[in-house]
Amino acid sequence: MSEEKKKAAEEAAAKETVITEEPEKEQPAEIKYEEMTLSPEEVKALKEKLDKLEADRDDAVKQAQRLQAEFENYRKRNASIAADSRDDGVRETVKAMLPVLDNFERAMGNAPEDAFAEGIGNIEKQFLEALKKCGAEEIPTEGVFDPNLHDAVMKDSVEGEESGKILEVFQKGYRVKGKIVRFAMVKVNE
Repeated sequence: MSEEKKKAAEEAAAKETVITEEPEKEQPAEIKYEEMTLSPEEVKALKEKLDKLEADRDDAVKQAQRLQAEFENYRKRNASIAADSRDDGVRETVKAMLPVLDNFERAMGNAPEDAFAEGIGNIEKQFLEALKKCGAEEIPTEGVFDPNLHDAVMKDSVEGEESGKILEVFQKGYRVKGKIVRFAMVKVNE
């Protein structure tokens, strides 16, 4: 009998105790535990299953984070494309309106001093204000020729002027939000 008791004690020591939760029906706030004994193989199987579930959870979390980052990048990229498209549309509209502004300027340059010319001048000012609200700004033409801003259509040699100085402006240039819509056409000193 003592050998049977030793064997039973060894088996009990080899088994691990696992506690499970079983809520008491009368008092839901308290938790009643029931003792269970599992064999080492059962414990090993449960640990493997737990490890697999934890790995699956970690993979799902990583995938969710990747999808969230991809969506955020997609949202930012689309917002940027939409803003660029709006800006391009504004530039094209301003570019289409510049010949009208040129005609206003020519008309004002040749108009007599009367009430009609004053009215045309007021319309020109209003038109310029509307273009400024769209972000249009005139390219400066004072000073030295800059090939990034000006288009040299003529060259001349004038004594006493520095080389590359803009001598005359044939057509004003404009840019919208930093991008050139139309280069200024100028005459440059050699």
